[in-house]
Amino acid sequence: MEVKDQIEMPKKPYRDLNSYFRSLFGSRVHKVTVDAGLTCPNRDGTLSGSGCIYCNAKGSGTGAHQKGLSVSEQIERSKVRIARRFKTDKLMAYFQSYTNTYAPVPHLKALYDEALAVDGVVGLSIGTRPDCVNAAVLDLLEGYARSRLIWVEYGLQSAHDQTLARINRGHDFACFQRAVAASRDRGINICAHIILGLPGESRRQMLETADAVAGLGIQGVKLHLLYVVRDTPLAALYRQGGYRCLEQQAYVNLVCDFIERLPESMIIHRLTGDPHPGELIAPQWALQKRETMQRIDQRFVDCRTWQSKRYGGDPTDRVF
Repeated sequence: MEVKDQIEMPKKPYRDLNSYFRSLFGSRVHKVTVDAGLTCPNRDGTLSGSGCIYCNAKGSGTGAHQKGLSVSEQIERSKVRIARRFKTDKLMAYFQSYTNTYAPVPHLKALYDEALAVDGVVGLSIGTRPDCVNAAVLDLLEGYARSRLIWVEYGLQSAHDQTLARINRGHDFACFQRAVAASRDRGINICAHIILGLPGESRRQMLETADAVAGLGIQGVKLHLLYVVRDTPLAALYRQGGYRCLEQQAYVNLVCDFIERLPESMIIHRLTGDPHPGELIAPQWALQKRETMQRIDQRFVDCRTWQSKRYGGDPTDRVF
């Protein structure tokens, strides 16, 4: 993996993913979503057959595998569009749909090798669950990490076991902690997925999740808005009046307050999600991603705050 000698800090009040990639490779790197045709223990009957309450049948994916597209074909099809729009030939293959370590290791190796063999792919981001990694899987990822950039993205969503049970997650916070401990010191970068606005969670509980992940020594966090999509248990709960979505400004405030509590070194992979317009039920403002991002940046400015301000570091030492 060819990277620059020094990692430069971003100019934003938080350490964003694009700046991180540029600091490593000297140019933009674009993540390409890959659907590997895998499933999930929370859908195949191992834990349950219904999945998490917010997850629909696509498992946050594109459905490309069902269309008969291989991993390499999916990446190759995206390359032309990405080169034209973003002016880059460097890609991260993002295994997103369902649970991308939930298969025998030889099958996983074949999938990962296929992605890495595509010209321009500099590394892998692998979305998975903390209860779906073992020593053999981590040994495989550690081997790749010796020469490629490897991120494993663990879906945590909340540090509160009561919330995890409420959303039918199928694991507890201790499971996430064990996965992080097993992954650490292998050259693998760890990103935690967090959802803000989960049913029954207070603002204080969401910020407690920030404090919990801040102390685990992980390298990144990805923040999501909980939105309601069709054909999910959450959609039924919403229609029955049992769930109320966050308002846009409330979400903006939470994101900034969350990031204040994270260490300066942690990379912020995402600040909100991208619901499919044809699947989204609520909130409709979730489709206004650019506006939401602008509001987040403006709140950092208005409040004169930054990532790590409430983590405990000396604000005079910040370099961005």
